[in-house]
Amino acid sequence: MQTYEKLATSIPQIRNSKINVTQWQFKPGESTGFHVHEYDYIVVPLVSGELTAIHSDDSTTIQLLEAGKSYFRQKGVEHNILNSNSFDFSFVEIELL
Repeated sequence: MQTYEKLATSIPQIRNSKINVTQWQFKPGESTGFHVHEYDYIVVPLVSGELTAIHSDDSTTIQLLEAGKSYFRQKGVEHNILNSNSFDFSFVEIELL
């Protein structure tokens, strides 16, 4: 599994017994680091662009995201998210605890 040195910035916004809300800020080339989602979650992109999902087998999926257009994923997703844009990228992640 390939590793990426530059990590994105996570900014906690809300955490309680029902939700965990985090804003993620990525400079070009930064990533979340490989992780497994323990909860169902919603992502709200704050800008439009593309992110690269890197899976545990090193395969990749390009995700085209539009500002304000949310998407939902179920728990268990394993990946590293990489900002493959030439500009800063940001989204809000809402985990349903």
